[in-house]
Amino acid sequence: MPAVSLCCRVCATEHPLVATGTCARCFGPLDPAYDWDALRARVSRASIEAGPSSIWRYADLLPVAAPPDARLAPGMTPLVPAPRLAAELGIGELWLKLDTANPTHSFKDRVVAVAARKAQELGFDTLSCSSTGNLAGAVAARAAAEGLEAAVFVPSDLEPEKLAAAAVYGPRIYAVDGTYDHCSRLSVELSFELPWGFVNVNLRSYYAEGSKTLAYEIAEQLGWETPDVVAIPIASGALFYKVGQGFGELVALGLVEGATPALFGGQAAGCDPVATANRDGQRVVPDRPATIARSLAIGNPADGDFAIATAHATGGAIYPVAEDEIGTNMADLAATTGIFGETATGVTLGALKAAVAAGRVGREARVVLLVTGDGLKTPGPVSHTYDPIMIEADADAFMEQVLVA
Repeated sequence: MPAVSLCCRVCATEHPLVATGTCARCFGPLDPAYDWDALRARVSRASIEAGPSSIWRYADLLPVAAPPDARLAPGMTPLVPAPRLAAELGIGELWLKLDTANPTHSFKDRVVAVAARKAQELGFDTLSCSSTGNLAGAVAARAAAEGLEAAVFVPSDLEPEKLAAAAVYGPRIYAVDGTYDHCSRLSVELSFELPWGFVNVNLRSYYAEGSKTLAYEIAEQLGWETPDVVAIPIASGALFYKVGQGFGELVALGLVEGATPALFGGQAAGCDPVATANRDGQRVVPDRPATIARSLAIGNPADGDFAIATAHATGGAIYPVAEDEIGTNMADLAATTGIFGETATGVTLGALKAAVAAGRVGREARVVLLVTGDGLKTPGPVSHTYDPIMIEADADAFMEQVLVA
């Protein structure tokens, strides 16, 4: 196992590799620390390419040992060109990273696979989380595959499609009277009382590392080159921060041609504390969520300030996206690419459009847009596209009355 300790992102205090997500000294977030000299000596493009077709090909760069029997392994999702949408946007190349191809149709399968592996190493028999939907499904499916118990906490008014997508795996679902932030606070409190592996609380240090594999895969799928731009949705900010970290690690290890790409993030206007702080040059102030993009509805984002720092360091930015544009963007993506992404993807495309309009993305740029979840989980915002033409079951009438008209 390449990770040697947990290290505080703020004060650099080291901690053992146990179930804890915050620094005992300053309460900052903890990240796994690695022996980079040893990794440089043994990790190469060839060693990675010889690995399994999943996130576990990058096991040397993750904080847990690869499972001997990788059940329901996520990762190596398609990276597909989107030339029609690229032409519409006025950019050189656009690629879509389709994490809808993961086992439960979202990028959350990546982070949960890493967290669950650590839970097994530490002897937990129950996986738990607070969730806006996708994470609940990923935790429930992973627990089912590994023979573990699952308990998930979700807002009581979550989309029924997401609840059904989690319930089918047999977890205990606790519907909390409140927002995601109430669920999160409750799971933090319970993590001190229950012997459970809360993937985004006491296992968060390991969980978040799974997001780095998106950067690794994008670079490998582009022939070990980095793109110029990556567009990413922002909820807690962890995905945005970790994708930036992943590209930085590839550069530091000498595995890629090119520099870390500019990262552009999007938040729905009804819950945009990170975008607001980025605009105002201030630290993130909690917001009260009121958005149709429920998977991004985190009013108190734990990694928001780190996401802003990542945007600045990479030459990117973070944009709010109007609520009434989210469904339009979802439909635009589908109509030009054949890909149906969830509300978060509508926000991501909106952020990319804003970056292009602001002159931040060049006309020759190679851009990757993350499709982090499946639109079938959030069909409401595109219901306006369903407008069928009613006809009789009569071919002559169809030819004469419909086609001629």
